[in-house]
Amino acid sequence: MPNYRIIVDLSQRMLYLLDDDIVVRGFPIGIGKMLTQSPVGDYTIINKQRNPGGPFGAFWMGLSKPHYGIHGTNDPSSIGKEVSHGCIRMFNADVLALQALVPIGTRVTIRQ
Repeated sequence: MPNYRIIVDLSQRMLYLLDDDIVVRGFPIGIGKMLTQSPVGDYTIINKQRNPGGPFGAFWMGLSKPHYGIHGTNDPSSIGKEVSHGCIRMFNADVLALQALVPIGTRVTIRQ
């Protein structure tokens, strides 16, 4: 059984899926802009929702920090940029692939 965790590297604008300490997938992301930066720290995924509506794309994974999550986007041109209100944006196909692998309770580390 895999032991997945997620590392979000803000400086690289990448999200990495690790099994134990081995990177198994990497995904490009959009991150928080200067005034609404993505929160650095250790969190867990506490909920998952398909088709949450609005700008959140095909899937939402809520973090243990209220109002923050990893989600898809209806604006794929925003991936790779500092554009969000602090959430981690992914291409819809990527967030769907990721959510299929990680259960609720998965550890998420956001670092500079």
